[in-house]
Amino acid sequence: MYGEPDEASLRATLDELRREHRSVDADVQAAQDCGVQDQLKIMRLKRRKLSLKDQISRLEDQLNPDIIA
Repeated sequence: MYGEPDEASLRATLDELRREHRSVDADVQAAQDCGVQDQLKIMRLKRRKLSLKDQISRLEDQLNPDIIA
């Protein structure tokens, strides 16, 4: 009943995480381009971006496992 999520659901989650990652990346770039002096804000955005990247990697690994013969 509450087993593994299906592939379609994983792919939908992966797409959403990728969109959010691009959005956070754009926020970081905009903050740096505007000369924002709030380094704490930039650091938090970068941490969020890294967290999203890790989640994306985990989902990609679930969808495309390495098969060692």
